[in-house]
Amino acid sequence: MARTTVVFGVILILLGIFGFVATGSHAPTALIPAYVGIVLGILGLLSMTEDAGKRKLYMHLAVTIGLLGFLGTAKSIYDYIRLVQGQQYAHPAAVEAKAAMAGILLVFVILCVRSFIAARRARA
Repeated sequence: MARTTVVFGVILILLGIFGFVATGSHAPTALIPAYVGIVLGILGLLSMTEDAGKRKLYMHLAVTIGLLGFLGTAKSIYDYIRLVQGQQYAHPAAVEAKAAMAGILLVFVILCVRSFIAARRARA
């Protein structure tokens, strides 16, 4: 899962940079996915260690960040559906970026939970 965490971090960094550039490079809040991606990437790199205790700690921190990020942006999935149906929003690019971030983080959290369950079963 360490490499997967780094990959998801890179995806979020790219999403943040793309969102920032797409909005005219004037809204620093468009970089929020990139900040989350940097944190996930660092935690993924730190979890590439032989020490099982440290690996578990860093991966649990990464999934916690992922879960908090998803919970913070989950409403935007509903907003994106409404946007597609014709609802008007003041910043539609922000709705799209937050919905993308929510989807990416949801997939990340699900993969982490599956990995944690598999690891627990392997120990038993």
